[in-house]
Amino acid sequence: MARTNAKSSRGMPLAVYALTAGAFGIGVTEFVIMGLLLEVSADLGVSITTAGLLISGYALGVVVGAPALTLAMRRWPRKRVLIALMAVFTVGNAACAISGSYEMLMVARVVTAFAHGTFFGVGAVVAADLAGAQKRATAIAVMFTGLTLATVLGVPLGTWIGQAFGWRATFWAVTAVGAAALTIIAWLVPQIDAEPTDTDPLADLRALVQPPVLLGLLTTVLGYAGVFMVFTYIAPLLTRVSGLPEASISPTLLLFGVGLVAGNLMGGKLADLRLRATIVGSLVALALVLAAMTAAIRDPVAAVIFVGLFGAAAFATVPPLQSWVMSNARGAGESLASSVNIAAFNLGNALGAWLGGMAIDYGPGLAMLPLAAALIPASALLTAFASMRAVDTRRSPDASTA
Repeated sequence: MARTNAKSSRGMPLAVYALTAGAFGIGVTEFVIMGLLLEVSADLGVSITTAGLLISGYALGVVVGAPALTLAMRRWPRKRVLIALMAVFTVGNAACAISGSYEMLMVARVVTAFAHGTFFGVGAVVAADLAGAQKRATAIAVMFTGLTLATVLGVPLGTWIGQAFGWRATFWAVTAVGAAALTIIAWLVPQIDAEPTDTDPLADLRALVQPPVLLGLLTTVLGYAGVFMVFTYIAPLLTRVSGLPEASISPTLLLFGVGLVAGNLMGGKLADLRLRATIVGSLVALALVLAAMTAAIRDPVAAVIFVGLFGAAAFATVPPLQSWVMSNARGAGESLASSVNIAAFNLGNALGAWLGGMAIDYGPGLAMLPLAAALIPASALLTAFASMRAVDTRRSPDASTA
């Protein structure tokens, strides 16, 4: 595999930061629609609830597109895959900007989402390989920093652009970001061979359905379901339970975003030192933060502090879980497993939002939602341990310390 010799001052290949730029653009596209639902619904003549389905449609596009495109492009050189995906992303956002109807916008969103899972999946493999064995998880974390920065900076800016100049202006701005990211990737990412693959087209699928990988994917779903049980309803939690004014929600969520960045980078650093311990530790930390948040959310000051801690605990799980799934599907199925794990995060998002609604309507209620959510990452510990045991069963004793 070709590698780049260009390094940043911290020793990370510059190509990894090129992937960060792409991740930033994709992150803005995924989340910015949440701040533009009023503008979209008014302009296209649909209800806010109907406009909200644009979020669900995007998530469905990620879930379907991640494995489909990864398998379709399995024999392509990885740089060509990344450039093609950024081209789909850029054209898709331009299509969103010119959409004359709700239906056209939905189709454009779904097509754009197809690039999401495969870009993050293949990009994570490329970043890990370029950084080397000792910095695999750190490189994944650096790439995913683009997603966290999109939450902290890109989404508020995109929302402001949409409110000031119309929602279409936001998608034109993201189109420009996509074009810039495509150029940077074409310039900095080296030529990389296609993933080593068996002549059997089912080889990737066989690698994917190994027990350690499947259990790792389930761990991802459960871990992130706990996150989105609370995050989906964070605004009513802060206003109705904590008693914070609505005007304080945005700056409080900014603190959540800062926590995302910090937790993501910390999770990557720790995972490179001890991957298994970091998986267990990050899930335990997430469960504990959510459980403690049940009491903290009743005090305005403590609630704000815990929102930041919640962000850090939430994204500290991402690099180790991504690295774990990739490490157990090395070879034929690494890119596919990596892409499907991105889809697993999105499934966790959807499952968590549904479970949160059920807990509010039929369970302990809004105030006890963080405690109910803490049970989900706690259950993810069971699947994580099962995945680790499955690895130890299939490996020789000297290889069971991954």
